[in-house]
Amino acid sequence: MKKSVKWGILGTAGLAASALAYASAHFYKTAVGINKKEFIDEYTMEEIMPDDPWTDEKEWYRSVNKETLTIRSTDELTLSGMLIPHDEQTKKFAIIAHGYGGSNRDMAPWAKLYFDLGFNLLIPDARGHGSSEGNYIGFGWHERKDYVSWIEKLIADYGEDSEIILYGLSMGAATVMNVSGETLPHNVKAIIEDCGYSSVTKEMAHQLKSMYKLPQYPFIPMTSLITKVKAGYWFGEASPEEQVKKSSTPILFIHGDDDDFVPTHMAYELYHAAKGPKDLYIALGAKHGYAYVADKELYRTRVKYFLNTYLTNANYPIAV
Repeated sequence: MKKSVKWGILGTAGLAASALAYASAHFYKTAVGINKKEFIDEYTMEEIMPDDPWTDEKEWYRSVNKETLTIRSTDELTLSGMLIPHDEQTKKFAIIAHGYGGSNRDMAPWAKLYFDLGFNLLIPDARGHGSSEGNYIGFGWHERKDYVSWIEKLIADYGEDSEIILYGLSMGAATVMNVSGETLPHNVKAIIEDCGYSSVTKEMAHQLKSMYKLPQYPFIPMTSLITKVKAGYWFGEASPEEQVKKSSTPILFIHGDDDDFVPTHMAYELYHAAKGPKDLYIALGAKHGYAYVADKELYRTRVKYFLNTYLTNANYPIAV
């Protein structure tokens, strides 16, 4: 082989490798790093918009009594959470997990739902979000250990007879599903996830194709490598689908049938993977995160029916 051809091939390979490294670093910064997310709508759940379907819930959320709790994570981050004690004394707690790029300030509709069902509420800010420390997004994987710590704190503070359910939306849904595969105390009675993804790898591949028209390989493996170096986890290990296989906690899977951000087929993957008690609710006409607003009464009914089935002494009235 002529030297000029050899050096040309090496040069082309070097340019391709540099381009791949640059692109993967960009994808890491865009998806995993803590920064402004241009691909997320500016709409905030804190504001009351004209004809807002959540006006009552947001007004309640603004005025309800709140306390701030903090814990230290296993990797020494200070994590913050909002505690909303119920008006009536109860040992029932709902831990509510917000979505990607959000905070506990965005969870008014779901907070009001579980408050009305008689729960004290704990709504943490995920690491790197809101008032919690952290310089990367864990996509629910490192957060699973944080939520185990929140569970342990509630039991330590409020007693061994506390009953706990977990609810999560989007990335928060992935978080609570990841928690389901951990060794949990008997106090955790049920888990409800809404529009969570089946794995980080699959969701990243979907977004890469949707946003950039690029294939999974080689970009996802390279970005996963950068994530391992910078954030301490591989995309492949962050898999709610694998976690629910290990869970014996009852799980209600909720998803919109018109979800093009986390494709609806992932709900079926998760439901079929789960080995413990389970139920599935596909909300007709609902896009990502909109299952509740698509049909509020049916959403409440499915949640109440599920809790009546698996929560001790629950007897929520259900309209027929």
